[in-house]
Amino acid sequence: MTQTREIALGSLRLGGGNPLFLIAGPCVIESEAHALMMAEKIAKIAADVSVPYIFKASYDKANRSSVKAFRGPGPAEGLRILGKIKSEMKLPVLTDIHDASQAAAAAEVCDILQIPAFLARQTDLLMAAGKTGRIINVKKAQFLSPWDMGNVAEKVASTGNTKIILTERGASFGYQNLVVDMRSFPVMRKFGYPVVYDVTHSVQLPGGQGHASGGQPEFIEPLARAGVAAGVDGIFLETHDNPAAALSDGANALPLAQLPALLAKLKEMGAMVRRWGAQ
Repeated sequence: MTQTREIALGSLRLGGGNPLFLIAGPCVIESEAHALMMAEKIAKIAADVSVPYIFKASYDKANRSSVKAFRGPGPAEGLRILGKIKSEMKLPVLTDIHDASQAAAAAEVCDILQIPAFLARQTDLLMAAGKTGRIINVKKAQFLSPWDMGNVAEKVASTGNTKIILTERGASFGYQNLVVDMRSFPVMRKFGYPVVYDVTHSVQLPGGQGHASGGQPEFIEPLARAGVAAGVDGIFLETHDNPAAALSDGANALPLAQLPALLAKLKEMGAMVRRWGAQ
């Protein structure tokens, strides 16, 4: 199994044969109270099974299906809330940026800047993110092959920043459906950067509800296990305490109550795969 480079994030070590790490949280910041509650509960679940954890939530969902859909609190309020989670709970935080002008402000608060899948080829955005010096997590676009991500990573690395994570989130498979090619993981690992599997977006049915995306959360666990078996460095999960009431992507979110059991299984599998890779 190809070894990826190690990225230091405080006391955490991402990639490089280190234990499986978790990026998780609600799709969008719904309120300060909800974000703080989710961060606290997920952090406890991750600590209970000793899995390194990074909190994620978006302050603006700029690519919602409908113009009427909830987008989030916006950059100023969203970054304030993320900053509070980071300072009070001592958690690393991740959020997306959608425009080059957002990179500097987000980098003042967030440990990881995420490039949304639809924007994975936007050169100015990638380079602005890279120039902040923060860790950059790029979602593989639904229309790109895993081989294409070498060019994407090169754009970020051209700024001198090689703290790059590549994330698989499924490829378009006909209308309103996604499929994950498990070859994607070893292909992207060959670029040398840590590879993450965004499981919950992989079970999304884009625009499947007409005004919003649908989802098939019953496939989260088998696909997560498959990704870990294929050697990913980390798992990305959107989770919610009440998916039916979530303001974004509830249809494909993992119910929070199911996270402890799933995470314990994935940790055990991840350790086994790393032992195999070391032989």
